[in-house]
Amino acid sequence: MSTDNTETIEPTTTAEPTTTAESTTSTQPTGARDTIYIGKKPLMAYVTSTLIQLANIPSVSIKARGMSISRAVDVAQIISRKTENAGYKIGDINIGSESLESQDGRTRNVSTIEIVVKRN
Repeated sequence: MSTDNTETIEPTTTAEPTTTAESTTSTQPTGARDTIYIGKKPLMAYVTSTLIQLANIPSVSIKARGMSISRAVDVAQIISRKTENAGYKIGDINIGSESLESQDGRTRNVSTIEIVVKRN
């Protein structure tokens, strides 16, 4: 019986990387590399991602909405204050709102923020 379980697992394992490779290939041309979307990961994960992108390109846009706005502000502040010697500064800041439909069918306004961090 253990042989049957191994045979069942192997085809599933080989099918998953193929799907992942296809989705990665289709995502790369369409996704913007200069934008960091803030979510629920630890704060320093976003700081590290932003610093890596800033090493390659002159400016990075940090975007968040709803409850993640404070985390986006924290990321921008950590980069500008803790890395003063590296020469990063906060550029434009755009705030707004989006109308989204909730699960119960109501239209809700969700606040958004976009913070641009630039190299000097």
